[in-house]
Amino acid sequence: MYAIVEDLVRPAQDTGQTRDRSDTAVSRPGAPAGGVVAQALEHRPNAAGAARAITRALLEDWHVDQDAAENVLLVVSELVTNAIEHALPPVALHLYRDPAEDHVWVGVTDGGPTQNDGVWTSSCTQEEHGRGLTVVKVLATRHGTHTYPGGTATHWALLTVHETEA
Repeated sequence: MYAIVEDLVRPAQDTGQTRDRSDTAVSRPGAPAGGVVAQALEHRPNAAGAARAITRALLEDWHVDQDAAENVLLVVSELVTNAIEHALPPVALHLYRDPAEDHVWVGVTDGGPTQNDGVWTSSCTQEEHGRGLTVVKVLATRHGTHTYPGGTATHWALLTVHETEA
């Protein structure tokens, strides 16, 4: 189950609970600034690459400057990788641009925590992983997690962006 974007973005601005909803607003790259993208991702190691490709195309359409775009791409990669490595399917990427506030909201919804780590995490030492949320914390204006009834969760980050110079 997924929340509609208005329920997801609003908590980035306050601390209220989000409602559990199944009617996710969807658009695709090419959406105007202020548009929403919600894209299901395969629960596979290549999901982070697919999420970056979707995000990169959308940030270009939204004319987000290169430095800010790199930060958004890194946060997307970290949140999706965490969902693949530490959570159950399904996984969905949500992106929203608020042009009035110069923000991009990134959300990754997953099926809730898994008891076993993913293939990559299981194959490496403790020193080789575990810094993703620290990266998100440094790059994001705000970030957090909203847990829904049934165990699904949306991990989100709000990043400041600027448009490219004309």
